[in-house]
Amino acid sequence: MTKSIIIIGAGFSSLAAACYLAKKGYHVQMFEKNESVGGRARQYKEQGFTFDIGPTWYWMPDVFERFFADFDKQSQDYYALQKLSPAYKVFFGKNDSITIGDTLEKICEAFEEIESGSSVQLRKFIAKAENNYEIAIKDLVYRPGVSPLELITPETVKKLDQFFSTIAKEVRKSFKNPKLVQVLEFPVLFLGAKPSDTPAFYSFMNFADFGLGTWHPKGGMFQVILAMKKLAESLGVEITTNASVEKIEVENKAVKSVCINGKDYAADIVLSGADYHHTESLLESTQRQYSEKYWERRTFAPSCLLFYVGFDKKLKNVDHHTLFFDVDFEKHATAIYDKPNWPEEPLFYASFPSKTDNDCAPQGNEAGIFLIPIAPGIKDEQTLRESYFNKIIQRFEKLTGNKVQENIIFKKSFCVKDFIEDYNSYKGNAYGLANTLLQTAFLRPKLKSKKVKGLFFTGQLTVPGPGVPPALISGKLVADLIENHH
Repeated sequence: MTKSIIIIGAGFSSLAAACYLAKKGYHVQMFEKNESVGGRARQYKEQGFTFDIGPTWYWMPDVFERFFADFDKQSQDYYALQKLSPAYKVFFGKNDSITIGDTLEKICEAFEEIESGSSVQLRKFIAKAENNYEIAIKDLVYRPGVSPLELITPETVKKLDQFFSTIAKEVRKSFKNPKLVQVLEFPVLFLGAKPSDTPAFYSFMNFADFGLGTWHPKGGMFQVILAMKKLAESLGVEITTNASVEKIEVENKAVKSVCINGKDYAADIVLSGADYHHTESLLESTQRQYSEKYWERRTFAPSCLLFYVGFDKKLKNVDHHTLFFDVDFEKHATAIYDKPNWPEEPLFYASFPSKTDNDCAPQGNEAGIFLIPIAPGIKDEQTLRESYFNKIIQRFEKLTGNKVQENIIFKKSFCVKDFIEDYNSYKGNAYGLANTLLQTAFLRPKLKSKKVKGLFFTGQLTVPGPGVPPALISGKLVADLIENHH
């Protein structure tokens, strides 16, 4: 008898799980509350401009290829992939920047220009990071976080010290120049925690950056979502959008049905790729694994203030990905993690996909995405959004030499309130739980409910953690776990 599975949400992890489960022979129905699939990776179009609402970085291409290979496919069957050259640019001040090239050789040359002899240390650091990548991405992250024993292998035992040191300490052992330190600490920000709170083992993110490079799928990250949707539907997955889940019905401590838009859908198994905290709020309090106090005590990755901007001219002196590290990182990090508040002077990131992809903006125009990391749960008002846009756009003009304020055709913002409204995100977080030592692997919320039989979870709040490649992996892990239990 075919088991029926209802999947809540249609983000990366849900779509991945749907593909694996359909391949295993399950009858899979997927319900998404928004108008389109994609979860945080939806798309926004306006006046001929196209923006990725969420993720804009395509790292770890091997993880994507491994996913498609599981279905005898390749990414190129669905979308064209281009390696960015340069990968990105970092501003430290006016006429003070570093360009990260598309090869380690070019990056070493850029490091040497800032600090003589630093390329020797960089090669050693990246070699170590590559070894960590081989252990982590090829093996450890494909384990379901059920037991601490999953972390104990002959390779990890040799690296035990790296779980109790931090990225910040490891980087500073080899590099003294503050600019180079910032560049090397940047990749772990994708993991949602400060470098001083992130285990040194996560240096594998530096290999993902300098070793594997930064890529762009033509048409944006949403093309990956469309590829996964097409694959899922070819495997028999039924996808319904504009479908709001109101309650998960439990009978005899096992899932019975899901109430969606006022209608009950029977299911043998329910898998949620929606916000973990929100999903448990759809249960009776006695059926929840984690209390409000538990969630309050977790270290969450940041939320963010985003702007999607259409410019009526091409911009100079910026790359597809451009980072602005011209202010004090520690002060901004304190405002995110230690004393949640709006930062006085924020670091920010800008993406100009039309630098690479002509489909993202009308000819002669530029599409710009600006992102300021902020603490989840802080006050979000339109006046604050406007004041912070003015702050960063003035700095942008000064640092890059572009005068742009008179060239804005339109701008749209997205912040804490929108993350809550669109994704039921806990406190409006953007990236899930931070990957700190005490929130790694088996210490993260579980893929399988301990209280309700047939209820499973996937996505950034469970294993392996935040980011697009981990989301794909999370979908595979939970699909395997479901098969093992049923």
